[in-house]
Amino acid sequence: MTPEERLAELGLAVPDVVAPVASYTPAVRSGRHVFTSGQLPMRAGELMATGKVGGEVTAEEAYACAQQCALNAIAAVKAELGDLSLVARVVKVVAFIASTPDFTGQPGVANGASELLGQAFGEAGVHARSAVGVPVLPLDAPVEVELVVEVA
Repeated sequence: MTPEERLAELGLAVPDVVAPVASYTPAVRSGRHVFTSGQLPMRAGELMATGKVGGEVTAEEAYACAQQCALNAIAAVKAELGDLSLVARVVKVVAFIASTPDFTGQPGVANGASELLGQAFGEAGVHARSAVGVPVLPLDAPVEVELVVEVA
């Protein structure tokens, strides 16, 4: 089963690549790896939410944002490779969570991305990860996610 077929079973589809908000490219291939730029929770051209997790944004909303970030990162990988079946493994995920100083649930928010990647890629979706709390992200997004994937 392809990653796209697994996503379809969840009622999800690989979106169009989100246009960069500054001077960079959504993904770069170097040897057998694809590195994505940080992906924001953009859906249909708009951020799903703005503000800080633990403040204006709930942990549940941020989880959904992390899931959308992962979908957008998958789209960037697909645009670079042409075929998601070429992904041998998701190697590393970094999730940045703009959060209030007292919020400590960054790993639970990052699970939105991690669990989606596991569902899309199966065993190949199991990865190393960092979940980092930060004071602010571009456009006041609550979550940003970047991936490194290995190409078969």
